[in-house]
Amino acid sequence: MVTGFELRPVTLDIVATGGIDSSAVLFDQTSGVILSTLSGHSKKVTSVKFVAPSNVILSGSADKTVRIWQGSEDGNCDCRHILKDHTAEVQAITVHATNNYFVTASLDSTWCFYDLSSGLCLTQVEDPSNSMGYTSAAFHPDGLILGTGTTEATVRIWDVKSQGNVANFDGHTGSITAISFSENGYFLATAAHDGVKLWDLRKLKNFRSFELYDQDTPTNSVDFDHSGSYLAIAGSDVRVYQVGSVKAEWNCIKTLPDLSGTGRATCVKFGSDAKYLAVGSMDRNLRIFGLPEGDASMES
Repeated sequence: MVTGFELRPVTLDIVATGGIDSSAVLFDQTSGVILSTLSGHSKKVTSVKFVAPSNVILSGSADKTVRIWQGSEDGNCDCRHILKDHTAEVQAITVHATNNYFVTASLDSTWCFYDLSSGLCLTQVEDPSNSMGYTSAAFHPDGLILGTGTTEATVRIWDVKSQGNVANFDGHTGSITAISFSENGYFLATAAHDGVKLWDLRKLKNFRSFELYDQDTPTNSVDFDHSGSYLAIAGSDVRVYQVGSVKAEWNCIKTLPDLSGTGRATCVKFGSDAKYLAVGSMDRNLRIFGLPEGDASMES
């Protein structure tokens, strides 16, 4: 099973994937050739991130650790730091807009704020009211706030500078599986076992919900593209929505089938300029779907 993946921001043909075999793999998206295998974790890799523009990769694991890898021109990656601040499975990694810091979120009910160059944990924030832990995390595009999803169906919004919990979004059922901020910073999409909710960050309220289209399959992933024009939702299949507004409709303009035969897409991410969509599935494969250029041609 592909548990997570990331597209390299500078060289978008390079993809990093994490899986249940405890390794992360870098491969060329165009040729499918494996460039490097990052081995060292003892349990499944739950999250993997590139740090632009440096050739650094971050990997988080169920073994409670985070590894910082330094890539080289020959394609090899060396483990520079092993971070052991968490006491339970690391579920998510998110990189700050400056590319100098990153946050990890864990089932131990804490999130850690790290300095990338040194690998030092600058602060570890514990939430006494969250007894079950964090499942997802994402920085707002401006880097001033952080969103975290919990196993208790709540999304928490944090002030990065003060580490204060400034807002909570309730309404989901079951664990939060993924969160994604729109590029303009106005919206937050949250996924859980009961579907997807859209939140207005200016008024701090839910303004739209997408119900499950297969009651037996949770929504596992959401992703806004970098232009803020589209939102992808992955569950029993993958659906692409045209981003609207609080009042305007968010129309489904593309439906992509789950070709794994498992009926479950585990993760989804847009490529450069929304020209393609990368989808990870339960069958341990990553599939690239080409998307036509232009709003009109993308519509079904």
